[in-house]
Amino acid sequence: MSPLPTRRRLLKSAGAVAAPFLLRPTALGAEGVAPPSDRIGLGFIGIGAMGQGHLGLCLRYPDVQVTAVCDVDRWRRENAKARVDDAYGTRPGAPKCRAYNDLRDLLACDDVDAVVIATGDRWHALATVLATQAGKDVYVEKPISLTIREARAMVVAARRYHRVVQCGLQQRSTPEFRKACELVLGGAIGQVRIVYVGFPGTNDDVSLPAEPVPEGLDWDLWLGPAPWRPFNSRFHIYGRPPRVVPWDFCRDFGGGNLTSNAVHAFDVVQWGLGTDASGPVEVIPPRGEPSPPLTYRYANGVLVQVAWRVPQERPVELKGLDERTPIQRFGALFAGDKGWVHVGREGYLQSHPPELAAQARAQPEPGRPVNNHHQDWFESIRTRRLPACDVEVGARSTTVSHLGCIAHWLGRPLRWDPAREEFPGDTEANRLLWRPMRQPWAL
Repeated sequence: MSPLPTRRRLLKSAGAVAAPFLLRPTALGAEGVAPPSDRIGLGFIGIGAMGQGHLGLCLRYPDVQVTAVCDVDRWRRENAKARVDDAYGTRPGAPKCRAYNDLRDLLACDDVDAVVIATGDRWHALATVLATQAGKDVYVEKPISLTIREARAMVVAARRYHRVVQCGLQQRSTPEFRKACELVLGGAIGQVRIVYVGFPGTNDDVSLPAEPVPEGLDWDLWLGPAPWRPFNSRFHIYGRPPRVVPWDFCRDFGGGNLTSNAVHAFDVVQWGLGTDASGPVEVIPPRGEPSPPLTYRYANGVLVQVAWRVPQERPVELKGLDERTPIQRFGALFAGDKGWVHVGREGYLQSHPPELAAQARAQPEPGRPVNNHHQDWFESIRTRRLPACDVEVGARSTTVSHLGCIAHWLGRPLRWDPAREEFPGDTEANRLLWRPMRQPWAL
């Protein structure tokens, strides 16, 4: 087995492809802990609800060392630092974790090889590009960008600086989703006619009164590239983060359900339809009941509809489907001319004929790590292969979400060219491919 690469050799060989390897306890130091020079130095940018979840998971890996954390909320970064120091209290050679207010200070650290970006959506693209420029590999939360052009800039940066960028669409590393997409791609349900996904709805602009900025919160840096607006506690709750994202109702900061939640389902759709390098060619917004829900059309005629339940009017019969069954959250129901496959989280996999799902569950799945998106990223960092949800894949899936938002906001159908990534002959829609960034921030 090849020895683990040292941190400095890892960074210098970023463009090279190393031989794959598996970590074994005999290759680790005392009690299964990797020697300090062999660990991936990890930094965290954004320690809200999602960031805390990622931090807790990454602290479990013996071959990873969290060396720095960053958040514009002083309570959150100090709490995260204390959590890291407590977790590594007995680890041999473990230095104290450092805490930063500004992500640029963290990115300047030599002992940070890779970063987890779990900020608000407004920061995802810029933080990723800055990280790749600094020579760091990246795990970026979904949606990976605030606009379609931002997503493309992330792909360009990842390729230019030879960085591994894993997108936080973790269902790519989950067995049930992989098996469902293999069934669809393998023709088990015949020609796909329509796909149903959940989480409809976007957001709008809002105006809230100014409130005093809490001591310990850098509000200007919180906003970052987003337009200036006064602080309001509906945007950020100082200290311990809530379980929900409080700012997503505001268009300046996100895209609502379509980007925060439905993007997981769109990623499954893209995967199952074999369009990871492409996308739909038309998007049609809902126009109130009883009109169809938000609908996408792909070049081969496949439709994708976004609703909480399967509409009564369907292009194909769904034999064996309980009409009371909601569309699985974060999942998708693929319907073809020979049957259907319905997949969701927590092991949900149903089909008609039923034996399709039963056989898929029983099939062993060799190959890359499954059901562990972080481990897939770490292995990709070491081997320099593309991760399960590479930034190109994540950009395409995120674009589907953004297309739905733009159609909602304009209130009319839109044609889309996935090769050129533009709305043909539509100046009004093309203006929404990008949002100007507040100075001094720029891509």
